[in-house]
Amino acid sequence: MNVFAEFETLIGGIVEALKADGTLPADLAVSRIAVEPARDPAHGDLQTNVAMVIAKPAGRNPRDLAEAIAARLRGAEGLVSAEVAGAGFINMRLDPAYWPKVVAAVVAAGGDFGRSGLGEGRKVNVEFVSANPTGPLHVGHCRGAVFGDALANLLAFSGHEVTREYYTNDAGAQIEVLARSVLLRYREALGEEIGAIPEGLYPGDYLKPVGEMLARQHGRGLLDMDEAKVLAIVREAAISSMMDLIREDLATLNIHHDLFFSERSLHGSEIAATVADLKTRGLVFEGRLPPPKGQVPEDWEDREQLLFKATEFGDDIDRPLVKSDGTYTYFAADVAYARNKIERGFDQLIYVLGADHGGYVKRLKAVARALSGGRVDLDVKLCQLVKLFKAGEPYKMSKRAGTFVTLRDVVEEVGPDPVRFMMIYRKNDAPLDFDFAKVTEKSRDNPVFYVQYAHARTHSVERNAREVFPDLSLAGEEIRSAPVERLVDESEQQLIRRIAQFPRLVEQASLAHEPHRLAFYLYDLASDFHALWNRGKDLPHLRFIRDDDRPLTTARLALVSALRTVIATGLGILGVHAPEEMR
Repeated sequence: MNVFAEFETLIGGIVEALKADGTLPADLAVSRIAVEPARDPAHGDLQTNVAMVIAKPAGRNPRDLAEAIAARLRGAEGLVSAEVAGAGFINMRLDPAYWPKVVAAVVAAGGDFGRSGLGEGRKVNVEFVSANPTGPLHVGHCRGAVFGDALANLLAFSGHEVTREYYTNDAGAQIEVLARSVLLRYREALGEEIGAIPEGLYPGDYLKPVGEMLARQHGRGLLDMDEAKVLAIVREAAISSMMDLIREDLATLNIHHDLFFSERSLHGSEIAATVADLKTRGLVFEGRLPPPKGQVPEDWEDREQLLFKATEFGDDIDRPLVKSDGTYTYFAADVAYARNKIERGFDQLIYVLGADHGGYVKRLKAVARALSGGRVDLDVKLCQLVKLFKAGEPYKMSKRAGTFVTLRDVVEEVGPDPVRFMMIYRKNDAPLDFDFAKVTEKSRDNPVFYVQYAHARTHSVERNAREVFPDLSLAGEEIRSAPVERLVDESEQQLIRRIAQFPRLVEQASLAHEPHRLAFYLYDLASDFHALWNRGKDLPHLRFIRDDDRPLTTARLALVSALRTVIATGLGILGVHAPEEMR
């Protein structure tokens, strides 16, 4: 049951009727009708801007049009009033008897409440983390990892076919540095005194096990081989070991990708084929680029080169595909990768990148438009930095990697649930302060505790109810057929109104690619429930369990069941555990 969708359909029918009787033009293209919670509860329960949206193309005064629509709304089932406000908004107030139906709908739907076909099975590729395989994931990667996984869950719940993908940067200079760093650790494992790690190599102790593994497998044999052959062997072992380490890091947060795509698989034939395809389509030209703004680098070359026509598709400059030495640019690999995704049949590409990749947004969007003819939508979500605090003071953790705080350090300090919830409890493009003391305290100031505590309290209510009515179960038929019409107190109805927002919230968050909306919603939902709980402590007639009124108890337990369902579903989308007890 989606209250907002039901009234959108009702209003859409009224608009069609107004077109049929000549009040509105028959060829009027109707934009998506928006029905939202009223901003001010004193004005009603719902509001719509339908008149504001269609008035201009219809050539009508928006307030007059709103009056015409409101007149037809009045008398609709479940509606008490429909009043025009301001320049043409319509505020609607529902009959209090309407809201308890939401409870019955949630109890009947269970974990499918809020699930929708919004995505219509569209294939979406969500690429996230994609850190260089040169060491363990650090705390900066943590935010993108959680965001990408929660977004993938959200899209899947709203009817998309989602692939979680990790782009393995296993080509380029950083991999050669990795191989030489591991080769040094191999010699160390053989007993050599290697001294201080030379500048330019990776110093972390996490490479020692890789060197030790190579020593066990090859003994001193690698020392007698040609350097190119040795580096090839070490390179493969290093990449494999680092990717295993990265998978283990992600698993601590219950994050698992469907596909790990190798950059090396693009080099050679696929990039060459991509460039040839661009030439065939007329998407490249030989030209010169202007020098960078500001100070011109010493190695700047003013030369004719092969350029992608990026500016024709919204980018700021055209992009080079081939370096002066004849090798392909990093951008050429990016184009080949996007082409690969498009050829795999994805309808939408989502890249979750760090804040320092802002310059990639326009160029990636231009590539998708050019290669797909505008068919494939591409969205880039940038995740801002995470700063670590403890009790409000900057926190310097011990650095297992030697140079940075790892993702695993943070998870082992506070657990996966606080990390996942708090990494989402800010919009992705806003800086995030992660306070180790705050995320472990047991108070309403700690959002993850407050929401999980609400879920645990629903189980406490059920356990207490069974002490009074031993045969009563939240999963039983008596709850499914409970007299929910008896839920008439304003605090009960407020909680139901919040529950009713869940399907719309999921759709809106999915459309915007903003899972943080769900975290905010769950906090507000938990707050309404805790407020109702506290009212029951002060006002006995509002308590969930009435030993003198079993039917009312079942109605309130149905409300508790509906609340539990929504919290558990929401936490599940965010990848956070919904506990039955908290100690």
